[in-house]
Amino acid sequence: MTLPAARTPSADAISGVPRGHLPRTVLTAVTPMAWGTTYIVTTELLPAGHPLFAGLLRSLPGGLIALALSRRLPRGAWWAKAAALGVLNIGLPFPLLYFAAARLPGGVAATLAAAQPLVIALLAVAVLREALSAWRLAWGVLGVLGVGLMVIGPNAAFDQAGIAAALGSAASMALGITLTKRWGRPGAAGPTAFAGWQLTAGGLVLLPVTFLAEGAPPTIDATAACGYLWMGLVGGLLAYILWFRGVTTLPVTSVAVLLLLSPLVATTLGVVVLDQRFGPLQLAGFGLSLAAIVAGQLPAPAGLRG
Repeated sequence: MTLPAARTPSADAISGVPRGHLPRTVLTAVTPMAWGTTYIVTTELLPAGHPLFAGLLRSLPGGLIALALSRRLPRGAWWAKAAALGVLNIGLPFPLLYFAAARLPGGVAATLAAAQPLVIALLAVAVLREALSAWRLAWGVLGVLGVGLMVIGPNAAFDQAGIAAALGSAASMALGITLTKRWGRPGAAGPTAFAGWQLTAGGLVLLPVTFLAEGAPPTIDATAACGYLWMGLVGGLLAYILWFRGVTTLPVTSVAVLLLLSPLVATTLGVVVLDQRFGPLQLAGFGLSLAAIVAGQLPAPAGLRG
């Protein structure tokens, strides 16, 4: 009996992305696009002064729903691993990012957060033992530059504590993404269970921080309820299921570059919904960031591999 020869992944004729990767890449891209709606939902629908409460509702309820749907808890060493990933991916970045947003102009905070692909490219060398990709590193730098052109104004202020918090948030999530790739996902746990473990762990970390920092929850009217439902079900539960599925099945540096979609969506919504101005410099930055996202999914030229 002759076994069929193993098939090597062929590249899509248009994109250059391996055929099996393209649908997963598109689905994974939904996550940073959903996160890109956070700013406009927060400013237009949610009560002011309670950003951590919004982060809590984005994580803990969705995590509990995922646990109820999957009916699967971690086993053995995965209790500690899931807790660590939940803290790094959710529990720590949220408060650091909100602290940075309170101390820095939004454009500066967004640009520093966009440095995550660069951090992940370096962590992939140290943690995953991957060769440093000059191709993706270069496009990561250009992507950060593009975000900066879009969102940093001429009178941007720089606060050291705010900068440290923004970089700490980016570094925490970058390490969480890299460890998620290194540890993979237990074979018995599907994407819903895996996301549920981390959302619950991160939400439990946020729970005391939220009430110590912000006190009692705000009054929630119908508008706020819609905003919190969007944040929890779309920006939380659905987004993280797709995100962790992508991180565990796609090249981690390719997934990291997709994070640039978040400021692109946020900027686009600001122009469309809030009637914000979008000049030639912002348009150039938008194009540069979009080019970085696409190039980050393509194979590096022969001279830039490794």
